[in-house]
Amino acid sequence: MSTAHARIWVGVDAGKGHHWAVAVDADGKTLFSTKVINDEAQILTLIEAARERAEEVRWAVDISGRSSTLLLALLVSHGQNVVYVPGRPVNRMSGAYRGEAKTDAKDALVIADTARMRRDFTPLTVPDETVATLQLLTAYRADLIADRVRLINRLRDALVGICPALERAFDYSAAKGPLVMLTEYQTPAALRRIGVKRLTALLERRKVRGADTIAAKAVEAARSQITALPAEKRAAQLVRDLAHQLLGLDERIKDTDREIRDTFRLGERAEIIESVPGMGPVLGAEFVAIVGDLSAYENAGRLVSHAGLAPVPRDSGRRTGNYHRPKRYNRRLRHVLYLSAQTAMMRPGPSRDYYLKKRAEGLIHAQALLAVARRRTDVLWAMLRDKRLFTPVPPVTQAA
Repeated sequence: MSTAHARIWVGVDAGKGHHWAVAVDADGKTLFSTKVINDEAQILTLIEAARERAEEVRWAVDISGRSSTLLLALLVSHGQNVVYVPGRPVNRMSGAYRGEAKTDAKDALVIADTARMRRDFTPLTVPDETVATLQLLTAYRADLIADRVRLINRLRDALVGICPALERAFDYSAAKGPLVMLTEYQTPAALRRIGVKRLTALLERRKVRGADTIAAKAVEAARSQITALPAEKRAAQLVRDLAHQLLGLDERIKDTDREIRDTFRLGERAEIIESVPGMGPVLGAEFVAIVGDLSAYENAGRLVSHAGLAPVPRDSGRRTGNYHRPKRYNRRLRHVLYLSAQTAMMRPGPSRDYYLKKRAEGLIHAQALLAVARRRTDVLWAMLRDKRLFTPVPPVTQAA
């Protein structure tokens, strides 16, 4: 059977339960528009239907996460070219199409047409087992950290309703000891009754560090308030339950960190990444989960741009030379590189020297730190390309 077109573009608006696919030809004419259940048989049928329409099919998707995993795996395994079209250009392009309604079919059409007109989108590949596992684990860890922040805020809110002085006495997000104490004693009256000596002994039995200091601060806060506040008993139960949940959550985070570290170190790039000051196994795993095997970055500049570390011009009229943070970048990747630069800058070494140099040039702290992050990103890309470990002094290249 001969194909009617030399090349077509298929845009897929991906979803958890189903996708919507629209194919367009070189003139932008719609060839088909169809709903596809997120199922292997239906996706294979879609691929075959697209192949029958053209000699070459170019696919574009708007989501590269878990919901499109099966779709991408089948496309790649069948030798199809797939690119990722970010949501921002899709949203901007939507306004140029007829109708104000937002539908899956319209979004898929915009994705296909955008891919037809632009050739600079990132090709997608199926990650290897290690990268896929790290993507899953790091996303899970981010959820656990978000849950922890919510629980800490709820705990503090409940404590204020019992004893504001006790809420102020500790940083409950940083230390285990105060949480252990709250699983047993939550009210000023209870803390006054047990006293410093007995509370210290209890915390020591629970293997809490600095038990005497925690006990003294807690009892001191309790002695500053004699009045029992309304609903104190129920608030105390809530605080106790939240403290237990936080301690359990901390153990889950530790277990996840251990699994992330072990999985990350299975990869051949782990030793190279960890040799960079400030880049530990968790940040290194986040980096690998985002960038994969670096095949999507033909040079360091592409990686820097993806991280939002390369300012872009915002000129208008007579105003020139204005540079701002780009709107399209990976915020997680930027956060990883920023944190690693911040950690490295706190110790003597090339990163701190460069930071101080930028501060001397007049940059504020955040600007200087971003400059450090960009420079380190260039170095990291070159290290991974050349498969060499970090050295404080750049290696000497021998002349040919």
